[in-house]
Amino acid sequence: MKEFFKKIGRVIVSFLILTYCRIVYRVKIIGKENIPQEGTLLFCGNHRTYLDPPLIIVTAGRYMRFLAKEELRKNPLFAFLGFLYDGIYVKRDSKDITSLKTALKTLKDGKCVGLFPEGTRNGLEKNDGKIKNGAAYMALKTNAKVIPIGIVGPAKPFTKNAIIYGKPLDFSEYAARMKEDKGVEDQVSEIIKEEIVKLANTEI
Repeated sequence: MKEFFKKIGRVIVSFLILTYCRIVYRVKIIGKENIPQEGTLLFCGNHRTYLDPPLIIVTAGRYMRFLAKEELRKNPLFAFLGFLYDGIYVKRDSKDITSLKTALKTLKDGKCVGLFPEGTRNGLEKNDGKIKNGAAYMALKTNAKVIPIGIVGPAKPFTKNAIIYGKPLDFSEYAARMKEDKGVEDQVSEIIKEEIVKLANTEI
């Protein structure tokens, strides 16, 4: 019964968020046809504002659990959204790997997970263009296809913004040599980053 009401809540809240984004931020959705309607997917995008996670969740057309920092639970709105959409909370600067285990189990169960490989807002700038290997590790361990995402625009009210979904990235060949080649995760991370950056630099 609880899950039934959560599903109803997700439908209503998703409609409200999408309507808000379309009207206030004039968000255009591009490349949604690239998202398979079946199979395990890992959604990876660039991170600009707090609006990015719900924007991905309500536009992708697939149920997903999103990785978010633990501190967001202190905010009533984000705590509610995390409850409604089954968020996976990450304790940053901690050795606790509970969130990683949860994300891996979600993917191995054939479901979808969303995250920002940058690790934080505007992480590519803060990390000298580098991204964390978490997304690569999860893709390689579960054979989940990666959907790169570029979120474009100034993220200011009544300006042009867009969310662009790229074609699925299949890293199954890389997974086969994961044990022998310690550099595979770095290679996959670089490919994911390049695809995200390419989409994020699209003119709209």
